[in-house]
Amino acid sequence: MLRHFTLEYWIDEGWYVGRIKEVPGVFSQGETLDELEKNIREAYKLMTEEEEPVWTSVQQKEIEVEV
Repeated sequence: MLRHFTLEYWIDEGWYVGRIKEVPGVFSQGETLDELEKNIREAYKLMTEEEEPVWTSVQQKEIEVEV
């Protein structure tokens, strides 16, 4: 079964760093975007193999932050 997620990524000191937006706690990095995608898939797989995925109970709330 395929699921679709949003990969948010940025470049930090030459490394592609990213996270799966819909699944808190799934972060990874790679020297290239392709490597990041491979690593993020592996991180997702490792996180969901152990037990019930944590994202099943994720909630959202808007907050105010003074800047």
